[in-house]
Amino acid sequence: MRLQILLLLAFLFLPDALRAKEAPAAKAGFASRLTIYLAKGAPDACGPGCNRWIAIEGEIDQGAAPRIRRFLAGVKDLQRPIYLHSPGGNVEQSYDIGRLLRSRKAIARVGRTIATACAAGTQVDDACLKIKNTTGEVDAELTTYHAMCNSACGYLFLGATSREVAPDAALAVHNSRLILKFSGNPPPEVVAEARRRRIAGADRDRTAFIAAMGISRELDALIRTVKFENLHVLTRPELYRFGIDTRPLAETMWRLEKGSRPFISKVAAVRKESDASFRTMEWRLYCENKKRVPLVFAGEIDAAATGKKSILMAASADLSKEAGGPPVRFGKYEVWNGAVDPDMVKAVLASHSLQVRETTPEPEGKADATSFNIDTTGLTSVWTQLGTSCTAAAAGPARSWPANSLQPTPWTDSPWTASGALPDVRATPAATPAP
Repeated sequence: MRLQILLLLAFLFLPDALRAKEAPAAKAGFASRLTIYLAKGAPDACGPGCNRWIAIEGEIDQGAAPRIRRFLAGVKDLQRPIYLHSPGGNVEQSYDIGRLLRSRKAIARVGRTIATACAAGTQVDDACLKIKNTTGEVDAELTTYHAMCNSACGYLFLGATSREVAPDAALAVHNSRLILKFSGNPPPEVVAEARRRRIAGADRDRTAFIAAMGISRELDALIRTVKFENLHVLTRPELYRFGIDTRPLAETMWRLEKGSRPFISKVAAVRKESDASFRTMEWRLYCENKKRVPLVFAGEIDAAATGKKSILMAASADLSKEAGGPPVRFGKYEVWNGAVDPDMVKAVLASHSLQVRETTPEPEGKADATSFNIDTTGLTSVWTQLGTSCTAAAAGPARSWPANSLQPTPWTDSPWTASGALPDVRATPAATPAP
């Protein structure tokens, strides 16, 4: 009987019968066909000295792998980073593309490419896709904010030898859904046997691919537990522990938030050596007011720390230009709210980094000090944009605070109030809604 079923399967399966699709809710805002194109932006748009990159976006369709292979064959610059923004799609195609990226020793990051010519409308309408699919380079902007690489896109991403997921971007996984196509009406036992064999084969293929990419088997074990209908956004500790993004310090780009009170911000996740966890922090600069520029720091409280912490921030170009002090606690967060003079702003803009030092007093006169550098690449550009936004905001009618959600990211429990406003550090903690 088993032999008869196996023989029957050989006649019943149609070509390409096994497919894995992304969750339907994840398709919104994406083209139904994977698109690849060359993009160029402002100086340092994709990092220090980098203003050209490769964009890969949209759903991973059945013919994606050979199309990507043909395109990359014509790109000789192997150091040009690849930015991915995709809800997922065909798993087998993603494996092929992932292996291709591995052969190129590709640099991959999760990020959204916004074509300048399409900025006034959608990025996936026919006119915009025509621009992206033409030859040459597309003028564009780049952001990691709300960028995603979900489902099958994750396998494509794993193929790169250098992988970066910013704190405001998402790499999400789940189990695949298998679609079996039959001709005729096979008996139930045939369908059940086909499903069992295909699921087992799909599991073996995924396990082998993840292992070949040098990623921890913990990722494969996690994927098996996540239903197709759900998505699990990998946390920063998981990204690090699985060997996907092993940077001890991961940062976002500097980003402009427009509104009635515009500001520019950067979010960073810093690894703690003591317990291998990560702390998420944010810096904000607001419009100049009476020759002073409001500067705000907020970070998750280190539960293991004792004593009253102090934070000091200095411009790397001139260490005498510094600001900081003891932060005030608000629930799970600590906030330092102050202002700096124009000279310090100039020094920061001229610096390659903002040096951050956190100090916590310990018994016997000792102190626990942690220091790290925050990259200022791109800050000058958004600072100029902030000035324009501040002028527009001052001339316009007063409006409510914009929402400042960074979901889906580890930075989902915001220290800000529900309306997006920063808490007043002079108020009592009870006056601020609990995060």
